[in-house]
Amino acid sequence: MARFRHPAQVVATGFGLAIGIGTSLLSLPIATTSGESAGWVAALFTAASAVCVTGLAVVDTEAHWSVFGEVVIAGLAQVGGLGIMTMATLFTLLVSGRLGLRARIAAQAETKTLSMSDVRRLVLKLVLFSLVCEVIAAALLTGRFLIGYGESLGRALYLGGFHAVMAFNSAGFTLWPDSLMRFVTDPWICLTIAGAAIIGGLGFPVVFELARYWRQPRKWTVVTRVTVVVTAILLVAGTLIFLVTEWRNPRTLGALDDSGKLLAAFFTAVMPRSAGFNSLDISQMYPSSWLTTDLLMFIGGGSAGTAGGIKVTTFGMLAFIIWAELRGESRVNIGHRRLPEATQRQVITITVLGLTLVAVSTYVLLALTPHRLDQVLFEVVSAFGTAGLSTGITASVGPAGHVLLTILMFIGRIGPLTLGSALALNRRARHYELPEERVIVG
Repeated sequence: MARFRHPAQVVATGFGLAIGIGTSLLSLPIATTSGESAGWVAALFTAASAVCVTGLAVVDTEAHWSVFGEVVIAGLAQVGGLGIMTMATLFTLLVSGRLGLRARIAAQAETKTLSMSDVRRLVLKLVLFSLVCEVIAAALLTGRFLIGYGESLGRALYLGGFHAVMAFNSAGFTLWPDSLMRFVTDPWICLTIAGAAIIGGLGFPVVFELARYWRQPRKWTVVTRVTVVVTAILLVAGTLIFLVTEWRNPRTLGALDDSGKLLAAFFTAVMPRSAGFNSLDISQMYPSSWLTTDLLMFIGGGSAGTAGGIKVTTFGMLAFIIWAELRGESRVNIGHRRLPEATQRQVITITVLGLTLVAVSTYVLLALTPHRLDQVLFEVVSAFGTAGLSTGITASVGPAGHVLLTILMFIGRIGPLTLGSALALNRRARHYELPEERVIVG
């Protein structure tokens, strides 16, 4: 156990174990409609996609997986959304009624809370809040499937519950081969799923703070302010860009009326934030829309939320760091607070590691497949950002490509910096300082 004292190591190991268990369950003959084993590549990829709440799939979810397999996928997405350490903390509380210091530290690393003193109460609130949101979304979806589409009560409950879990946890798996394209002009379905995805992707500490101080923005922390402002900017900007770019595209927005275009553009702007559903045919979008989606998927959602990417807080703080450097300021200030230098280094490290990983993975996947650069880049960013969107090449990248995308989803879920910390067996404190020398940059 000495090798797993660092919280980051426990988090990485926990997610790895969940993927392993999911792979074993999905490899069982009972998990497929054909009654034959799905094979380890398909099982591993699907389990990783579910635990890492991505939504990329190499097979048609409803056609290939049985009800047992679909329930396993939903369960893995639920576990991945809440976080392995959050679930482990809850089980510890239920069994022993108390929480040790090491478990609290590990839970803090997963939930990204700023203080260990509230971890126990936070976990209980987190689980309750998640279940309430999923139940509300499931009820709305069930009602629509029952009333609007003539589904039986049992089928409507199943569809509503499955997609509510997927939406809130930003997993992106659906029980239709065209994702949600058949509901492109249905505001009841699209807005319910988009709302659940936005709330789940904001991050639990942010949601709790907004619930407490929603009338007093001055009391918001820097994390909440940056998350809310950047999220709003990205949603509005993304919607406008997709409207302008795809307005006359007959294969996407061009075939819809004005209200349908606005709904579809908004939904398309929300989904790259890691939700993974699509109401438009991604493969028929213009390359400029793919690039916009790439950027949104790379940024992702809020810290400690169910979304992936480098996070909107990282992106927002990076903007402040660049602005301060351009102005020649020695300190980075956000509102009435100063950003610590350690946080600045973390922001830059996460961004650079993410860009490097995407670049290297794109090169490797290009070498492994015959697909174009824009398609491969889209797939890589989608896996790294745990977004789950695809131009349609996921199933055709081959076993080696599937393994590469699986690794990307794993890294994207736990975070580049967390993985780097987990792999570092020792931390060495430097007891001396070297002479400083100015270096020409640029």
